[in-house]
Amino acid sequence: MEFFDLVKKRRSIRDYTGKPVPYSYLIKILDAARWAPSAGNTQEWKFIIVTDSKLKEKIAEYSYNQAWIQKAGVVIVVCADLRAIKARYPNRGEFYAICDGASATQNILLAAEDLGLGACWVGAFDEEKIKIILNIPDHVKVVSIVPIGHKSSEPATPYKYGLMNLTYINKWGSG
Repeated sequence: MEFFDLVKKRRSIRDYTGKPVPYSYLIKILDAARWAPSAGNTQEWKFIIVTDSKLKEKIAEYSYNQAWIQKAGVVIVVCADLRAIKARYPNRGEFYAICDGASATQNILLAAEDLGLGACWVGAFDEEKIKIILNIPDHVKVVSIVPIGHKSSEPATPYKYGLMNLTYINKWGSG
């Protein structure tokens, strides 16, 4: 699919068929994630692939009871190991790690769509509880949770603001 078509086609999918996601697709999706930019090329992201139904159930519960998450074929938990990036960027390292994880997350979403799968970026979760059930160490930040699966349906195109409502030239507020 052409890049700009892919960007416009991607949607947040919250309804899945329950069919498993092929391992070969997961490898392609994670490979796309690792090609995202990172501050100073630190590449501090880590990915946890969750296929266990009990863990997916707990992730859904700890994501403020978003039950639809457990129906996904797989859940990828995007994390950032803060040690190296905070050593290199003591004042902004955690912020950069979150940005880097967000870039990897966007690549995951686009790769899933390109493979004909649905995915959704979940940012509403209890990080401490997620860390406990997935055995994530203290020096690691959970950036996002991305359920991925075969779509039950194709959602409608949402309204998007026009560029004139979002863009300024040279300084804030200028047209």
